[in-house]
Amino acid sequence: MAPAPAASRWCAVTAAVVFSLLIQPSVCIYCDEDDCYDLLGVTQSANSSEIKKAYYKLSLKHHPDKNPDPESRKILKDEATREQYDYAIAHPEEVFYNAARYYHAYYGHKTDPRAVLVGLLIILSAFQYLNQWTRYNQALDMVKKTPAYKNKLRALQLERTGGVTNKKKTHKQMDKNTEDELSKELELQIKGAEKPSMWDLLGIRFILLPYTIGKLFLWYGCWSWRYRVKRAPFSWEDASYLTRRSLGVALDSWRHIDEPTKEDLIQKRLWEKSNFDSYMADMRKESKRRR
Repeated sequence: MAPAPAASRWCAVTAAVVFSLLIQPSVCIYCDEDDCYDLLGVTQSANSSEIKKAYYKLSLKHHPDKNPDPESRKILKDEATREQYDYAIAHPEEVFYNAARYYHAYYGHKTDPRAVLVGLLIILSAFQYLNQWTRYNQALDMVKKTPAYKNKLRALQLERTGGVTNKKKTHKQMDKNTEDELSKELELQIKGAEKPSMWDLLGIRFILLPYTIGKLFLWYGCWSWRYRVKRAPFSWEDASYLTRRSLGVALDSWRHIDEPTKEDLIQKRLWEKSNFDSYMADMRKESKRRR
């Protein structure tokens, strides 16, 4: 291993080389490797009229339709762009700032906002999808280490083999291939880290936004007509929705509640404020009694 001072020198040399490579484009992005003022034969203190005359003088000297570098006049004739170029000459160390100002001036007004929006949605959706898969795989690895998961695997193995196990291997030595095969058959519901779905991505939701809004208005119209105008009794699905919303219970959690409990909660009509207040008071009393 190289001594610490030698390693420090190598790091310093590497940083200097990288920095020198980065500094160069901050000025060269305007007129490539040339100096815009030198191309026109004027000084940096020249005014707009002098720059214009120099450009036309060069255009007469060369082919009528050509110029050594037409970009030089394009850059220097605009006061704002010229100011940016002068700043880049005076501050070559501000690489990223100079580059950002250049590309914003030349490409910002030419870029279709719709293309920017689509690109942004694609990038955000990609990061979102990768993040969801990362969180899901991490949660899955944690679940697979729990005794409950291992017990489910052993139970599933006994079910597949008809209760016959390999005597050469204990329950702690399940074959890796067998474990992977059985794990695919288990439906793991991990709260807070659901399996990623393309339909949950930001880009897909944005594309389906008009459909979602239209569906929401249609649902609200049907709801109002059925329950506010016609005064019809709530269906089981709608009563379940109102009960879940009143209790603040997520759909996944509601699905895991047994049917008798659901029936009891729906019968209490908790979406009505008086019934909900009474129910919460009873729950607080029951909680104090258990203590």
